[in-house]
Amino acid sequence: MARKAKSDSGEAAANPGRLKQIALTYKMTRKADPKVGLVIAGVGIVVFGVLLAIGFLVGHPVYLGILGFLLAFLAMAIVFGRRAERAAFGQMEGQPGAAAAVLQNVGRGWTTTPAVAMNRQQDVVHRAVGKAGIVLVAEGNPNRLKTLLAAEKRKMARIVVDVPVHDIIVGAGEGQVPLKKVRTTMLKLPRVLSGPQVTTANDRLRAMGDLMSNMPLPKGPMPKGMRMPRGGKMR
Repeated sequence: MARKAKSDSGEAAANPGRLKQIALTYKMTRKADPKVGLVIAGVGIVVFGVLLAIGFLVGHPVYLGILGFLLAFLAMAIVFGRRAERAAFGQMEGQPGAAAAVLQNVGRGWTTTPAVAMNRQQDVVHRAVGKAGIVLVAEGNPNRLKTLLAAEKRKMARIVVDVPVHDIIVGAGEGQVPLKKVRTTMLKLPRVLSGPQVTTANDRLRAMGDLMSNMPLPKGPMPKGMRMPRGGKMR
């Protein structure tokens, strides 16, 4: 009984948190998509109305009404999720570090390391490792990013062998991948590595270090006259 009471209290405490999160998501979505409430309500009314009308026609309005309510709720949730995702990507588009935020939510099986390479213009390359191999995701100026990507590939070639390396430049230009399609593009890559191979590649890359761990940061406040070293990469 005590365990059941504790479980019930835990669920009750979790529900307000979920509702609060949904409400916050709705508010954020409405800022970018003012018509989201009308669209969701319209979808729910149409789905429920169609199923209820069919119920009257076949002589089972109660059963079809219940089914219509459930399907309407499901349709509203799907539409809301898609519009919320679209609004979120719209707000992140063009913001520094947006690609890193997307990589953190690619899914299980991927190990991401943000900002493995960067230059003084703040063009940046992030790295993700999974069963598809190594994926370098770059954001910034496409011309400068080519130099960053080539340098990072040369560096990794000395550490990992026989591991496929893919590169993605985030953007709307030719040969680039829009921010909202980065995740789907990565998930469509063929899986060619086994779990142990992924672990080995991660260990070797981790031993190589990344931008943040290799940067010599002074203790205490940063000196006012401190400048970034000359050259393309902060290494």
